[in-house]
Amino acid sequence: MANAPDTPLKTTPLHGLHLKLGARMVEFGGYDMPIQYKDGILAEHVWTRTHCGLFDVSHMGPSFLVLPEGAGSGGDASHEKISAIVEKLVPSDIAGLAPGKIQLSVLLNEEGGILDDLMIGRPEWESRQGMLYIVVNAGTKEQDFALLQTAAGSGAELRRADDRALMAIQGPDAEAVLESIVPGVARLTFMTFTRIDSADFGSLVVARCGYTGEDGFEVLVMPEHAEAFANRLLADERVKPIGLGARDSLRLEAGMCLYGHDIDETKSPIEGSLAWMVSKSRRERGDFPGAARILKELKDGPPAKRVGVRPLGRAPAREGTEIQTADGKVVGVITSGGFGPTVNGPVAMGYVATPYAKKGTPLKLIVRGKALDAEVAALPFTPHQYKR
Repeated sequence: MANAPDTPLKTTPLHGLHLKLGARMVEFGGYDMPIQYKDGILAEHVWTRTHCGLFDVSHMGPSFLVLPEGAGSGGDASHEKISAIVEKLVPSDIAGLAPGKIQLSVLLNEEGGILDDLMIGRPEWESRQGMLYIVVNAGTKEQDFALLQTAAGSGAELRRADDRALMAIQGPDAEAVLESIVPGVARLTFMTFTRIDSADFGSLVVARCGYTGEDGFEVLVMPEHAEAFANRLLADERVKPIGLGARDSLRLEAGMCLYGHDIDETKSPIEGSLAWMVSKSRRERGDFPGAARILKELKDGPPAKRVGVRPLGRAPAREGTEIQTADGKVVGVITSGGFGPTVNGPVAMGYVATPYAKKGTPLKLIVRGKALDAEVAALPFTPHQYKR
């Protein structure tokens, strides 16, 4: 999302550190962000898959939705009350979240299109059951925060935390690295989170999740401790700074959507192959935005589906590449594509008409006027390594 020419780019609490580390900076989501460091995108990608990468994702939109003090009766009653607010906007069962669990979901418009994908977490402590931890995407966070506060009305307050640093620590060494600095994080399993008060780095929110397909964590850090925390991580020889370039190739190999590319306000979660976000209880109640369209697509199938696409040669297929059948019928478009270092070849995702969405279906990709062979592939392209 580009800023107006006269709008200065925002910076994260780690901006100065990126410059010291020699990062190449680009505009992303209205922020001045590192796309790569001196080793380059390929090396950063491989390092994350084999060791541990540190990503600055402070441009995202962390926040806390909080009931007024004294609202609800505590415990499950308070959780149900705060969940009811968010469930006006998403198709997932937030009320059914266990304490300490996080859910990936989507904000929907009235037509069932996806306004953003977001993380929603229920704190594990009895005293915090009237609160949800919510993280939205950078480019849509003003819209998302406004939607959440409007849905809450006077019933809850949205407290923004996007002045803090949000860091992703990803890769097979992530647990050992972070446990050595923040004891206690190793107990977390995939899609759980906690708050830890650190003597050196203040109050931390630590979630075991990420967007690379590797095991890892996302840590929310107060701005005054951000650079010291990052430097402590980087002092470990297993850790290197990783930019947005490798973050993109890692999430593509892992089969994960990039909002505004693979999903947007015209696509439903069913078309986006995200039907698992529409929980059973919400399907039965049909009480979410765009339910008529989404329930119809669940019953009858969507007109198109997001699938993995494997070009069979070496040339990558970029976003916008037309997808055809072998006899030249246009059936879809690539939404993300590039080189997959882990699989040593080109990988892509896109939408194809549902009759052509079966794994192994032969396709043609129109790249610079040439029809190149490809096929529908299973996602992810490389296995997920989460700690369940």
